[in-house]
Amino acid sequence: MATATVTASATTDERAIADLQREHGPALLSFLQGLTYGDQQRAEDLLQETLVRAWQHPEAFDGPYESMRPWLFTVGRRLAIDARRSRLARPTEIGDGVLATTPDPADITESAVAALDVRAAVESLTPEHQAVLIRIYFQGLSVNEAAEALGIPPGTVKSRSYYALRALSRILPGYARPRSAARRGGRA
Repeated sequence: MATATVTASATTDERAIADLQREHGPALLSFLQGLTYGDQQRAEDLLQETLVRAWQHPEAFDGPYESMRPWLFTVGRRLAIDARRSRLARPTEIGDGVLATTPDPADITESAVAALDVRAAVESLTPEHQAVLIRIYFQGLSVNEAAEALGIPPGTVKSRSYYALRALSRILPGYARPRSAARRGGRA
């Protein structure tokens, strides 16, 4: 019983922990940075938690090994694994920056601006292309219905809508679908 008291007072001494950190801290920090993929802050947090565990477990100083380094590295590795598992178990946290740039769904400003941009772009098209887009996309007619309403063949309606949409994608580059998505959508 007296031996445990002496050991506890020797290991909880600030100088003993400071010596432990001075001797093994740099190597342990480097090891923990590797486990955290170079995240300095997480590695430093894990280093501090490892030293707290050493302070809480004075019996580790009485181990059969000559150096505390293997014990410290084992504790640090286990803490890093536990921290990674707990991060993966939680949903990803998002910072205020993401929330500040996310548009408010109740705010109609974005859709109003987009509508004005699309209207101006459609007005810049030829009257033939405008007529086809208005019938198909704004009035919801099928190709055959649009062809009948305009008095032109369905193939002409398809051709004009293709070239009109192509012209719109050049006029409205921020609204165009990526080419790979457009290709997948067309071939599927």
